[in-house]
Amino acid sequence: MVTTLTAIGVIPARYASQRLPAKPLVDLLGKPMIQRVYEQAGKARTLGRIIVATDDERIASVVRGFSGEVVMTPPELRSGSDRVAAVAADLHADLVVNIQGDEPLLVPEMVDQAVHTLVNDPGASVGTLGKTIARLDELQNPGVVKVVVDRRSRALYFSRSVIPFVRDGADPRSWLQRHRFLKHIGLYVFRREALLKYAQAEESPLERAEKLEQLRALEQGLLIAVGLTEHDTVPVDTTEDAERVREILRASQENGE
Repeated sequence: MVTTLTAIGVIPARYASQRLPAKPLVDLLGKPMIQRVYEQAGKARTLGRIIVATDDERIASVVRGFSGEVVMTPPELRSGSDRVAAVAADLHADLVVNIQGDEPLLVPEMVDQAVHTLVNDPGASVGTLGKTIARLDELQNPGVVKVVVDRRSRALYFSRSVIPFVRDGADPRSWLQRHRFLKHIGLYVFRREALLKYAQAEESPLERAEKLEQLRALEQGLLIAVGLTEHDTVPVDTTEDAERVREILRASQENGE
């Protein structure tokens, strides 16, 4: 590690999911998704410990089965970050990393990049990642969250809409040539005290409108440092997503990776 700060990764895993029930336990070539995420996170060089935070004993049992560490959390918690905060309240760590439980192809380097982003900006309370958007369909997709940053690479706003809005760009195809747009990668590193403060706050108006929990942090005045990454994510929200991941894993195995 390049820092003396201690970092612990927490993977929130909820059993109930509207689009893909029991999502953390979906089989991905012989391993449940939560195990794939846990193993990938374990390859990050900056994490001293990894914990699964769940509200369901079925998930907890599976995690114990592959010798992972798990903590039970209240089922009524509102978001993944709230679940991470419930675990962080009893942890002794400087930094707490919220690792999405539906990212079985997580690139370990992304965790390290996010940690270093916060370490390198002592004034920020939260660290996360952004990736340059190269395709117009991705830019216009409300399922792809966008972020705009200031000159210090701190987040100004996150939105499902196209931001910044190109007032003089009549042809959307020219936007990507004239401006840099950033996709937000939902990997968060919190200073422990900031995470506990965040979790104590009520759901904010912007968070409620956009359905983006990071806006609660901005409305609290927390500074969010955004690091640039070339890596992307492959989240699993549907059965089609799960099959896509299986295909990627098969190809990787065939190539001996």
